[in-house]
Amino acid sequence: MDTFGKRMAALRKERKLTQDELAKLLSTSISVIGRYERDEMTPSIDVAKNISNHLNTTVGYLLGETDKADLFKDPVMLQRLAELDKMESTEKSHILHVLDGFIKSVKLKNIAAL
Repeated sequence: MDTFGKRMAALRKERKLTQDELAKLLSTSISVIGRYERDEMTPSIDVAKNISNHLNTTVGYLLGETDKADLFKDPVMLQRLAELDKMESTEKSHILHVLDGFIKSVKLKNIAAL
């Protein structure tokens, strides 16, 4: 499993940022960035949020909670989740049940295509 530092370094390189450039964006030193990337030091929550913003990802991705760096960056999907969150639990349950059925159907269709 990738660590915070490994994911941070990989995204920084993918975004074509040097450690020095990221350090300047975060108002810190290159040595601090290096220590984060080598997992010698753990950033505070606020710093981790700032890092994730500059790397266009989420703290959850950097922490290894998801394997997709931009999972929660799609504004349309976030709006849908926000609308779902506002609903009463029975309405949520019905929508999620239907959604689960569609997801299962697509998975089965993809398996049958193999």
